[in-house]
Amino acid sequence: MSLNNSTHISPLIQDCLANKQAAQFELYQQYHKAMYNTALRIVRDQMLAEDVMQEAFLSAFEKLDQFSGLVTFGAWLKKIVINKAIVAYRKQKKESSSPLEEALLYSFSPSDDAPLEETQGSHKKKAQLVLQTISGLKENYRQSLQLHLVEGLSHEEVTEILGISEANCRTTYSRAKAKLRTLLENNPIWKTL
Repeated sequence: MSLNNSTHISPLIQDCLANKQAAQFELYQQYHKAMYNTALRIVRDQMLAEDVMQEAFLSAFEKLDQFSGLVTFGAWLKKIVINKAIVAYRKQKKESSSPLEEALLYSFSPSDDAPLEETQGSHKKKAQLVLQTISGLKENYRQSLQLHLVEGLSHEEVTEILGISEANCRTTYSRAKAKLRTLLENNPIWKTL
């Protein structure tokens, strides 16, 4: 199916396909904050998240003719960002390991969809505590919970991104949720919220 003949592709995407820089910039402006936050939650490094986000946009613009329009552009772009962030995270981890304090520093990044200013009292504190607790889990548990709960991906999508079997994906997710629940229930701060 050719995008140029598709009636369900937005005019902005069609302008991007025509290599109009103003349209590309407008699309970037619409999505860059959310995509940066997605990358940051995975790589846990601000500069690396910025690089991942930029690379994802470049890749998306190069492959825009492959965008079918069956999902939103944001969902399509988010998948590119997640894939690039996982690759970058693995590469970074091989090069050096970061201390736990640094991991906790970058573990909580608000989503553009729900700014912290709009979140009230204990809900905000609970969300922060959950995300901080997730960031302290071992890598496979952290990635599973981040991709399932925070990014909202399905088991099939997580299986593809992490390169693991579906059974392994489901088992890891189940164990990660159980570990998270145990840690939260045993946390005295959680009990006061």
